[in-house]
Amino acid sequence: MTLKFRTFGMFLFLILGYLIFYTNYEKINIDLYEVKFDNLENNNKISKQIIKLSNTSLDKNKNANIKTNNSLYKNIIIEVKKNQTFSSILNEHIESNKLKYEIIDKVNKIFDLRRLKVGQKINFFKNNKNKVEKIILYLDYETNLNVNVNINKSITVDKEILKKSIEKNSKEYVITDSLYLDGIKNLVPSDILIKLIRLFSFDLDFQRDIKKNTIVSVSYDEIYIEGRDNLIFGDINYALIEIGKNSLEYFKFKTDDEYIDYFNREGKNVKKSILKTPIDGARLSSTYGMRKHPILGYNKMHRGIDFAAPTGTPIYAGGNGVIEFAGRNGSYGNYIRIRHNNEYKTAYAHLNGFNKGISKGVRVNQGQVIGFVGSTGRSTGPHLHYEIIYQNEQINPLTLKLPSGKILKGKELERFQKEYKIIYASHLNTLYE
Repeated sequence: MTLKFRTFGMFLFLILGYLIFYTNYEKINIDLYEVKFDNLENNNKISKQIIKLSNTSLDKNKNANIKTNNSLYKNIIIEVKKNQTFSSILNEHIESNKLKYEIIDKVNKIFDLRRLKVGQKINFFKNNKNKVEKIILYLDYETNLNVNVNINKSITVDKEILKKSIEKNSKEYVITDSLYLDGIKNLVPSDILIKLIRLFSFDLDFQRDIKKNTIVSVSYDEIYIEGRDNLIFGDINYALIEIGKNSLEYFKFKTDDEYIDYFNREGKNVKKSILKTPIDGARLSSTYGMRKHPILGYNKMHRGIDFAAPTGTPIYAGGNGVIEFAGRNGSYGNYIRIRHNNEYKTAYAHLNGFNKGISKGVRVNQGQVIGFVGSTGRSTGPHLHYEIIYQNEQINPLTLKLPSGKILKGKELERFQKEYKIIYASHLNTLYE
């Protein structure tokens, strides 16, 4: 009897233990489920917020509501279309003609609205009454023009230089196809590859000289602008092309006369002093010498060479120098002349227009875009008329034996030798970090 009782007691104890365990197990599961569910809900909320912010950031042409200083603003970003003026854009957002004309007048005092370009962005901020309180014109990659319309409709306009940070980046790769294609494969920006090709174009024929297993190494600046999404690529700081045992290596350096240029370790300039062809992909349509003038109809000395190219094709400065003339010049049409030193000048005629910032007295670097192909003046079609002037006389650019570029000496050379070592060390550190 005692044994049976003990057996029954143990059986009852096991059943009670199981019931307690099962109840707690269910409670633990419920708690865990609730925790997981809460976390899932929170994560979903966070995800939705991130997605919403990303969409706002990526799709710039959509309207977005932005909370600033405890006020909700409707943010509208438009891009200037062909034949669209600032006045016609204001018509869509401002009813008062008086206010519109005052804004135009004040903006024009700081920025010539005739220079408004297709694709240029303008940002309108509207309050909860759908009234414009602020307008931002994106002048360039680092400059805003801010127009503030106060409650009493008084207007202030100011330029804002955005904060920027510069980071160094370095890449190195081996060519198996071409410098450009392999560069793209190795995530080198196309802007940098184009600069790299121009830099070495004085020394290399890219069709014949570049071979398989050529090594390319480059260091360049990445520029981040506060409030801008697009990344800007700055100058090349260091570049190396190694073909077998032959190496071409160049370092960026700002000379005593304020030019940015490239030199090898001995302080010799990579560039020739003047380009024979300051334009890409153009056809030589007329050479230097006597010819029957296509418009005048009689034989006349042609004191330059002509390159036929589509209207708008960029024209590069033939060398480092100072703009001596930029404007209308009789039968030359739109015309630029650059003084390179006491002996050499270059001239560019029949231009469609000048690049931004090009005017008399401005310093330019070789390869910098100064204008665009056109057909102004006495011209039968779009082309560049190019002259090289030596001691105030035009000479044949195609037969000219060009002098070498600058060679650094004295204290300038000493400064360069210190700087190139820092550039090279920085390149290696960035490359292998």
